[in-house]
Amino acid sequence: MRFHCITHWLILASALIASPAIAFEIENRRIYSADPERSVLRIISTADLNVFDPILRAFQEQNPGISIDYSVAGTTELMKAIYSEGAIFDLAISSAMDLQTKLANDGFVQSYSSAATATLPTWASWRNQLFAFTQEPAVLIVSDAFFTPDTIPQNRDALIALLRESPERFAGRIGTYDVRRSGLGYLVATQDSRNSEAFWRLMEVMGRLDAKLYCCSGDMIDDVASGKLALAYNVLGSYAVSQQATTNGFHIVELTDFVNVMLRTALIPVNAQNVEGARDMIDFLSVLDTRQDLTSATGLPAINTMSLQENTAFRPIRFGPGLLVFLDQMKRRNFLRNWENSLFQE
Repeated sequence: MRFHCITHWLILASALIASPAIAFEIENRRIYSADPERSVLRIISTADLNVFDPILRAFQEQNPGISIDYSVAGTTELMKAIYSEGAIFDLAISSAMDLQTKLANDGFVQSYSSAATATLPTWASWRNQLFAFTQEPAVLIVSDAFFTPDTIPQNRDALIALLRESPERFAGRIGTYDVRRSGLGYLVATQDSRNSEAFWRLMEVMGRLDAKLYCCSGDMIDDVASGKLALAYNVLGSYAVSQQATTNGFHIVELTDFVNVMLRTALIPVNAQNVEGARDMIDFLSVLDTRQDLTSATGLPAINTMSLQENTAFRPIRFGPGLLVFLDQMKRRNFLRNWENSLFQE
């Protein structure tokens, strides 16, 4: 069957798409039209278009006749769309493992199993409802304008010491997630706090240096690459690798004390309309490790048990009820209060 993949950029301002029926915010939207069209697969995802585009095109080549309506949203907006608004999507892809786990735990997700999903390691899926297809480290990125290779800190204690020693050099030149706005930022920050008390010391130092807060990894990477920032902490490593292919000016650092590794997951909402197409996409993503062309093109590292064993500093965030702890309203309020007290010191 022949088809033409016609790509439309639809970059929509949130004010234009917000309505009584749709209160969540879409950042970008692209439609990949099949001709002839057999069905439409509606995806809401936190993965940027420029990153995920090769995967969408490859899936459509393998599944002619399926048009793809791909919407990009932040992690908290995706959660709002599915959990609060009941928006109609056939697939939800997110880097916020805790929010995806809550969707599954609270009955918003369909179950599915296949020969393809069975190839995933046991730690890369949950209850036949969440399916991980990438393993992405949270990294430190540093500007070449501020660091030479021999001066780059390699662990959190060294980073804290450096910032304390040179406050005038780094004041206003540090970036990290605004965990009040970013679901991924909140997830990685809470995991940091569980792994080491160095997290709170680092937040206090960053607060004294007027750290800049961001919603997204891409914005942090841009500002480090341009020299506007000296460094950014807890950036999504896959985005940094992808941008490094076309942008100079920064180094990626996997800290040696520990590296949180996030698993990007896909799920099928209970109200999905094109369930067959969603299942086809999950099967496609589940064997991403067999498509080196796509992992190279996107910078998204596929699930790979061996690579985790080779780097003992890597600590994959695990599925399970433990991910829901910091979503408890009281726990969340306490964490955010401590985070704000550390960063916004009087």
